[in-house]
Amino acid sequence: MNAEQSTISGNLPETQKKQRLDAALTDVVDGLSRERVKSLISSGNLTIDGTVFTDPSAKKLAGRAFELTIPEPISGPALPQNIPLDVVFEDTHLIIVNKPPGLVVHPAAGHADGTLVNALLHHCEGQLSGIGGVARPGIVHRIDKDTSGLMVAAKTDAAHQGLSALFAKHDIERRYLAIANGRPNPASATIEGNIGRSNVNRKKMAVVGDDKGKSAMTHYTVKETLDGAALVECTLETGRTHQVRVHMAHIGHSLIGDPLYGTRRKSLLSRRKDIQFGRQALHAANLGFVHPITDEKLSFSVGFPDDMQELFIKLRI
Repeated sequence: MNAEQSTISGNLPETQKKQRLDAALTDVVDGLSRERVKSLISSGNLTIDGTVFTDPSAKKLAGRAFELTIPEPISGPALPQNIPLDVVFEDTHLIIVNKPPGLVVHPAAGHADGTLVNALLHHCEGQLSGIGGVARPGIVHRIDKDTSGLMVAAKTDAAHQGLSALFAKHDIERRYLAIANGRPNPASATIEGNIGRSNVNRKKMAVVGDDKGKSAMTHYTVKETLDGAALVECTLETGRTHQVRVHMAHIGHSLIGDPLYGTRRKSLLSRRKDIQFGRQALHAANLGFVHPITDEKLSFSVGFPDDMQELFIKLRI
């Protein structure tokens, strides 16, 4: 087998009766470390008998057909690019920006440049934490390409470590504003449900069983009822991939315009032909934390970008 190919397929060896899945795959896939294989499995890049499989510790799968997809590697470090930034706060340790919708956070397959990282490297003249690696300097957390709003990046390793610790302990205040289909009932509640990779579509996350995925908790409050929709504030206790989008869809109120978790048949956009909105209506409106170096209490809020403000106005009753 050749680990350089984008997809590797075969049958799991007999040793898999007693070995963990990641260990068994490492034995049959050339050139990949066990940690790399484990990461690929957890990220939804493995199918077994045609079904996405995300548990690297699983056993007793010997003889079953597998297909492991290896994403295209990113070559070389990210380069500075003069891309305008909306800087909300900056000091020698960290920078907070208001990310516009459509801007990818860091280079990845399909987005080699033109990212927030490229913009930060230019703005900060290369002074970003190196902990995230050459493709993700300064990046402590992410928001989706088509989600707008507040993000913090680290300019020094000390700030990066401090911010990472705050995120790990859930000591970061993060509140999102979303425009959801329908009107959630009750108007205020907590959504709990582990989030893991979907077994049906590996590009999607889903609420999974308590023994799978990662724990996730979202508090929501309806701030205003709209025409067939609601302005909802979501406060995160955890920071899982697509958390707000997954949890709101799970309770039957997907975000307007969400191409991944919404359904056209149930969407307000199928009724309101006068509205065109091609992304999830989600905005990271508030960010607050204690500065990891200076101990200063920081709190910031930003309003909707133009497209979401226009959507909001059109839907107001």
